Amino acid sequence: MPAGINVPVLIGLVPLFTATNLVLTEGYKTAQLAGSRLTQLVTPTERGMTIDATLVGSTRLVIKKGLEAMALTSRALAAATAPLMALAGIPVVSGMVISLDMQITQLKFTQSNKQRDAIDVSITLVQVPRSSITAIVGEALDLALALGTLAIPTVSDMVPLKRQFGG
Repeated sequence: MPAGINVPVLIGLVPLFTATNLVLTEGYKTAQLAGSRLTQLVTPTERGMTIDATLVGSTRLVIKKGLEAMALTSRALAAATAPLMALAGIPVVSGMVISLDMQITQLKFTQSNKQRDAIDVSITLVQVPRSSITAIVGEALDLALALGTLAIPTVSDMVPLKRQFGG
């Protein structure tokens, strides 16, 4: 990411300015070929994501309620929001991935005596594609992010080491 700029992780319209960890899981389901030792890649597995963040400041409870609303944690929220969720899921935009049609499957909020003015949150999401069009648009946006980062100077000054043989 650009130096000196705090780019939030966006979950829907909720910005997480202090995201501390983002784990993306993706892969393929495999099937054994009948009468053979070989296996075949069958279909991509669901894309999953876990985001850890700290909610700070006077807006921490508002952000908590925004996350709960997207996770449909109450029957009233589910009844009001479910028709919209049939059309599109929750977009997640970060410096690593753009993923559309996500759904929150778990929220975990932690508050301790050490941080009374902060709430730690762990968010688990899975991708639930609504249509092939949104899947294609999501992949195109993710590819655009990957290509766009080539032009942005990064924070890290790390330079790859030259390969050496011997001592």
